Amino acid sequence: MTASGFAAGPAAQAVAPGGGEAFEPLLPGLILLLPLLGFAGNGILALAAARGGAARLRSGEAGAGGEPERRLVHALPTWLGPGSVALAFVLSALNFARMAGVELHDPVIRHYWSWMATGPFTAEVALQLDQLSVIMNLIITGVGSLIHLFSVGYMREDPGYARYFCYLNLFVFFMLVLVMGAGFPLMFVGWEGVGLCSYLLIGFWFEDREKADAGKKAFIVNRIGDFGFLLGIFLLFRHLGAVDYVGVFAAAPEAFSYGDPVVTAVALLLLLGAIGKSAQVPLYVWLPDAMAGPTPVSALIHAATMVTAGVYLIARAGVLFALAPVGSAAAATIGAVTALFSATIALKQYDIKKVLAYSTVSQLGFMFMAVGAGAYVAGIFHLMTHAFFKALLFLGAGAVIHSMHHALHATHREWDAQDMRNMGDLRRYLPMTWITMGTATLAIAGIWPFAGFFSKDEIIWYTGARAEGEFAVLYAALWAIALVAAVLTAVYMTRLMVLTFHGNQRFGESEARNLHEEPVTMTVPLAVLALLAVFGGWINVPPAVHDSFFGGFGLLPMSEWLHYWLEPVTAAADGIRAAGAGPYSESAPLGGGEVLWAAVATTAAAAAILLTMRALAGREVRPADESSPPEGGLARVLHDKWYVDEAYDRVIVRPVVGASRFAWRWIDQFVIDGAVDGIGALVRGLGWAGSLLQTGQVTTYAVILALGALTILGALIL
Repeated sequence: MTASGFAAGPAAQAVAPGGGEAFEPLLPGLILLLPLLGFAGNGILALAAARGGAARLRSGEAGAGGEPERRLVHALPTWLGPGSVALAFVLSALNFARMAGVELHDPVIRHYWSWMATGPFTAEVALQLDQLSVIMNLIITGVGSLIHLFSVGYMREDPGYARYFCYLNLFVFFMLVLVMGAGFPLMFVGWEGVGLCSYLLIGFWFEDREKADAGKKAFIVNRIGDFGFLLGIFLLFRHLGAVDYVGVFAAAPEAFSYGDPVVTAVALLLLLGAIGKSAQVPLYVWLPDAMAGPTPVSALIHAATMVTAGVYLIARAGVLFALAPVGSAAAATIGAVTALFSATIALKQYDIKKVLAYSTVSQLGFMFMAVGAGAYVAGIFHLMTHAFFKALLFLGAGAVIHSMHHALHATHREWDAQDMRNMGDLRRYLPMTWITMGTATLAIAGIWPFAGFFSKDEIIWYTGARAEGEFAVLYAALWAIALVAAVLTAVYMTRLMVLTFHGNQRFGESEARNLHEEPVTMTVPLAVLALLAVFGGWINVPPAVHDSFFGGFGLLPMSEWLHYWLEPVTAAADGIRAAGAGPYSESAPLGGGEVLWAAVATTAAAAAILLTMRALAGREVRPADESSPPEGGLARVLHDKWYVDEAYDRVIVRPVVGASRFAWRWIDQFVIDGAVDGIGALVRGLGWAGSLLQTGQVTTYAVILALGALTILGALIL
């Protein structure tokens, strides 16, 4: 399929294998509308709860209101929030089933109305359904509905329960707009929408200044990337006269040559947007602070929605990045640096959510490596498997924090419920959480046969196989970095499991009596995600791997289904990349095929797990209030996150604040206000001088008139 194949519009034909009917989307607009309706309903309930609380406060009453009011503002969101997203998932699954029954080579577009039309520029509100958008819909609504269900148990006692589900539904709506929009303008609406919702959800407990600041930090840092994204859209329209996917991807191969400076600039600007949204170096600093929000929010942001948007953007704009090898190499390089850099920081963090946050940043780096190497399917594949095991890890961490908080609150102990130094031996009290988080840990570490083994191995392989022709040395170096980052992943995740669930128990028996497994609304999502973390990677196994030991010598039910499913979307970009950069190598930079290096990678990960467990075995860990950070050396540097936040504060934040205060005190107050106030004072002074002449006495006026007349006569006579 060539780029011009994208030119089919709303009438694009999709024929069933047996000559049946063409693909007809089933209520695609309703997939978007359902979460939006959930947002509206929960928003009304949240306002009702706020007004009721304000009325009780004014009347001097305490408490949360009567049972009818609680049923209205608490029980209803339990159904509206998860239910709207679950119904959207059902519709997405039905559309997937319909699409799977046909041979769809071109996107099917549904136009609704014209959004902006001025001169040659036109932006339509239109939805595009193709293999990529349908897969993304399933991930967003499927994993999102499980996170919503988990939230029912996690947030059930929070006074902002309805407001929480209001924001959560809006988050899903904007993410669906982002992936279903048929052009860059509508994608940008969803892009900005998820940025807004991240601000609302990260700062959900805004009464705490630290949490409110974390929300502002996420919002501001993302604006940097969004500016680049917007400039990229402007540049596309300037040179192609189109901003919809069909028009852009059809015109780009004709308008731009391979490596053209203009398309390179477009790719780099879009990459800047992707770096901000997907928290890559140097704009990653907002994501660890996003842990200030409720833990299910962290799961939604990190696993199924916002941070995957940058990877989706590059995969969707694959034609542009294939035409810009410098842009692709930049994406891969930034991804590799981020993967290794964030993995090193995760090695020395003690907050369980911070470890997972830096893990997310690192895994997103792997996805950037994949799409930067032109392996768009591999990038989407890891995006999908990562959604499974990272959502499981965050929800499992949420279960741990929820239980620890309950136990510490019951005994009035002022400990941090998120600090792993305050945990230990929790497997005795939370066996379900231990098993499911252990499953996710093996998956993210790349242990066979879990999902992460297949998706991460494919990224490492394609990065090494790209080490031919232009940028050969660069991609060979990135391949080596990917291997090291993969091993470090196994190390820091094993450390997390050992500190949390194994080793000596740091809390007392009184806390232990209050520890318990979470309710079914929280354990069912864990179980479902654990199954996906095991088997979710079996849908994209290359034939060589399937026919080896890792595929049971062809006996296990594995296939390369995802590769063929996404081929109509990636074919144009794959053709451009192959023509410009040449085919992928058949061997890794150090020799050996994919099966050999899959064995090396999983063996290295397993060895890292065993060595880490051995290193931590028998080591007594002290509670956080009896511990101190490392005194110096590399351990202190990693614990303090390479001092990047401090550097940003000194180089950027303080100068900006200083310049702002200078502008406020001298330019605003002294110059502008001084000029305005000075003019006012001058006019008032003139008015006062004039008022001296207005006494209201006729004799005074007569004397002044006479003096004036005498003065004039004297002047004339003399």
